[in-house]
Amino acid sequence: MKLKELFENFKHCENRIYKPYIIAEIGVNHEGSMELAKRLVDEAKEGGADAVKFQSYKAETLASKDSPSYWDTNEEPTTSQYELFKKHDSFWIDEMRELKEYCDKKNIEFISTPFDIESADFLDDMMDVYKISSSDLTNKPFIEYICKFNKPIILSTGASSLHEIQEAVSWIEKYDNPLALLHCVLNYPTPDENANLGMILDLKAKFPNKIIGYSDHTLPKDMKVCEMATMLGSVIIEKHFTHDKTLPGNDHYHAMDKEDLKLYRANLERTFEILGSFKVEALEDEAPARTNARRSLVARSNIPAGKIITKDDLTFKRPAHGVSPKFIDEVIDKIVTKDIKEDTVLQWEMFS
Repeated sequence: MKLKELFENFKHCENRIYKPYIIAEIGVNHEGSMELAKRLVDEAKEGGADAVKFQSYKAETLASKDSPSYWDTNEEPTTSQYELFKKHDSFWIDEMRELKEYCDKKNIEFISTPFDIESADFLDDMMDVYKISSSDLTNKPFIEYICKFNKPIILSTGASSLHEIQEAVSWIEKYDNPLALLHCVLNYPTPDENANLGMILDLKAKFPNKIIGYSDHTLPKDMKVCEMATMLGSVIIEKHFTHDKTLPGNDHYHAMDKEDLKLYRANLERTFEILGSFKVEALEDEAPARTNARRSLVARSNIPAGKIITKDDLTFKRPAHGVSPKFIDEVIDKIVTKDIKEDTVLQWEMFS
């Protein structure tokens, strides 16, 4: 399923858990190499991602020269946002178009987060859905500009108060763009105890008509955080993706690789196998239990023909081969048509 179809088909009123749409956020982990970018697309596809996402920006339009870091400088020693972004801003319109065509060839959805007006413009004919970064949640003019493309929007909510999220949602709702909100913590990496997955439930409660998802920055380990986010109702899961988690750099050390993604997919399949149906009904495999473990009305003692049945004549025992105890009120006061021995499972034909 494509993201556009997810927005079109998602039923907000359904009380169920969805298999999530998985976005492997390559971002700039290609480090300016088209060969590596395509390798990452291949590995994301192999791992089971539904989409890959890149980032489109120029350092000059994204950060001022005086822009301090907000990441773990033990893992990424660059202390200036501008300097870091300058290292990775070589991919632009031609590169994004080549990656879009490659993703189409590999049957995996292409997305790139625009960080300025120019990239938002040239990405329009490459994507059915726009992604807006947490860092732009308060950027009203940019959000409104993206709304004018009349496409669904995915908005991450990292480092935001409820009021700020409500405000951003109100700007988008003016344009009637379908919207997904991704719970996110802007802490690189996010310690498990800071993941605060419970906020997913609050987003679902506060925005019942929006798709809710999760953008993860925890260390992948066993991928349990993303599994838990799914069980809490995240319809979209987004996580940074790399080919080598040991590489230095801001978005490698907390990213998943293809093996992490395979593990997550395999665990999801098992989990949804256990979840089964979201509609209450008796299962076919329960038929023997329905017949043999439920009870019937049974004669407490010998009951002669012609007797009017009273409650004292009855008890209830397994199996459910006779009159169900739920019909006890209908059986009382009926006349017995033939002798009934003690411990006999009662049948309707025994009464007039």
